Amino acid sequence: MSLLLLLWITCVPCVSTTPVLGPSERTQTGGSAAAAVASGLGEGQRLLSRAKRGWVWNQMFVLEEFSGPDPILVGRLHTDLDVGGRNIKYVLAGEGAGTIFAINELTGDIHAMKRLDREEKAEYTLTAQVVNADTDEPLEPPSEFIIKVQDINDNPPQFIEGPYRASVPEMSAVGTPVTRVTATDADDPVYGNSAKLIYSILEGQPYFSVDPNSATIKIALHGMDREMREEYLVVIQAKDMGGHSGGLSGTTTVTVTLTDINDNPPKFSKSLYEFTIPEDLPIGKMGGKVKANDRDIGDNAKSTYNIIEGDDQGMFEIITDSQTQEGILRLKKPLDYETRRAYTLKVEATNVRSEPGSGGPFRDTATVKIVVDDSDEPPIFSKPVYSLEVNENAPINTVIGMVAARDPDSTGSQVRYFIDRHTDMERQFNINADDGKITLAKPLDRETDMWHNITVTAMEVRNHSQISRAIVAIRVMDINDNAPEFANEYEAFLCENGKPGQVIQTVSAVDKDDPVQGHSFNYRLVPEMLNNPNFTIKKNPGERERGNQQKLVIQ
Repeated sequence: MSLLLLLWITCVPCVSTTPVLGPSERTQTGGSAAAAVASGLGEGQRLLSRAKRGWVWNQMFVLEEFSGPDPILVGRLHTDLDVGGRNIKYVLAGEGAGTIFAINELTGDIHAMKRLDREEKAEYTLTAQVVNADTDEPLEPPSEFIIKVQDINDNPPQFIEGPYRASVPEMSAVGTPVTRVTATDADDPVYGNSAKLIYSILEGQPYFSVDPNSATIKIALHGMDREMREEYLVVIQAKDMGGHSGGLSGTTTVTVTLTDINDNPPKFSKSLYEFTIPEDLPIGKMGGKVKANDRDIGDNAKSTYNIIEGDDQGMFEIITDSQTQEGILRLKKPLDYETRRAYTLKVEATNVRSEPGSGGPFRDTATVKIVVDDSDEPPIFSKPVYSLEVNENAPINTVIGMVAARDPDSTGSQVRYFIDRHTDMERQFNINADDGKITLAKPLDRETDMWHNITVTAMEVRNHSQISRAIVAIRVMDINDNAPEFANEYEAFLCENGKPGQVIQTVSAVDKDDPVQGHSFNYRLVPEMLNNPNFTIKKNPGERERGNQQKLVIQ
């Protein structure tokens, strides 16, 4: 015996069945099951029988999400044993039997009792069997079949990974890929077009386009400049049913940021900068600042500064402030208002980075005019050290010499002179406050002090805080104002048998006057011995080397 299946593929509002051809066909013999196909069968409708054996009805279909008031008929089972008044019944087992699917024991009709969702479960495997209605004894072997849940387009596309963020360099060529988005559809990708997606752009034109099949977003407009607009919001739609009318859709957003390239040169905020710098500005201190602005950002906006004209003497330098990107103009050598009162420099700002093929690096120039401000400088002596000479017997008020200082400022203030009394505690000297003449105030004694080192101060009349100092070294010149003195007191002894020419005593003398080792003395016997023929005094031939010695000899 064989079980005959009557199948319905349920589609609202009609019901249909689909046969599946088995591996062989053979002529039906006595007692075999006959396959029947019903289209729109209702109660009492005629069954169409075939004489051939071999149709295999292994699938049934039920439409998902069916929400009618009554259970939906999925299909009908029938056996050739079901003739006359035989006491049989149909039994259903397997996935969902008795809960989701129910069978009419008498007619073999299978109904879906619940609303089905293909996205939760796409098919159910069940077993049908004919048994004795009284004893439940199987009358035929069980037959396995599948009920497939037929998809309807009930799920819109979804962008699981959205919203998206992407970036692309500014000025990219048309057609440059930006990013790719992906939507998924829970509907059946095999059956129909419920999961066939087509992409389109809802917002973001004319700047961007999207490939309808790959969902790749591309640049659509030439010359997109970050400095004009940095960020764009693109809305992408995915629509199923191949994009046709009636399809479901989903959207996502893509925030596209244009990244910077070095496409803008530095530009000085002014073509001419003017600074006034005091002439006493310390070396290394700032004299002014310049700034070249760049519309780019990051490293593309960084510049270095250089002086390219007008500073042949190397008076200035310019460095880059890494925080503010300003050019700091600093002094390298001392300024002198009286020598040069103005400078005109040409400075250049150059981008640190350049784009390949851009012909860079980009640069810009500006003019810097510097005016040197006259500062009140202290007087300047004609010499840092003066050397003067005076005889030790010079009378009081003798002019020893003079010093001279001038005010280097353009106004040329009058200068007055003073002696620092800490260097002339004895007040040995005076100075004329107006002309700088130094005179003797007290008698000198070379034998007491051979040198006098005094400090002279020059002060501006109009600004007493502006002073300068100079050293005056005064040498006291010797005069012959000291008599020679014997180095010792001598006492000589002579034997009575002394011989003529015999040296009795050698004497020497010293003189406090200059030169210490260079005096030449004349010696003679005291008057009371001049007429004594027994003694005479002779000059030592090596007197200068021996310290002016004389010999007393016997005649």
